[in-house]
Amino acid sequence: QVQLVESGGGLVQAGGSLRLSCAASELTVSTYVMGWFRQAPGKEREFVAAVSRAAGNTVYADSVKGRFTISRDNAKNTVYLQMNNLKPEDTGGYYCAARIKPFRTSRSNDDNYWGQGTQVAVSS
Repeated sequence: QVQLVESGGGLVQAGGSLRLSCAASELTVSTYVMGWFRQAPGKEREFVAAVSRAAGNTVYADSVKGRFTISRDNAKNTVYLQMNNLKPEDTGGYYCAARIKPFRTSRSNDDNYWGQGTQVAVSS
């Protein structure tokens, strides 16, 4: 069965860095659009970053541009999210996702494969 397992979350001070990992099983990350989402307490889930399949193009939410970097290691079948210059508003649960339906035909994330998440807390 497909599994996406996130790791690397933790508690850091503002300005610090974390690298999140998403290890995939029974799914080849190079053949899926892979992304990261986050959800702060009391807030709706929001898109953070994504990387495309063949070309490895990346897309970022405006709130994290210049600070976060998504990458994919095909040999390790793992997706990463490098987070630098963290801010308190980055606090929340971070979730790895693999897109099943092309974004050009469906904007819904309901059919994504999802990980269980890893918690990030950034103190002032």
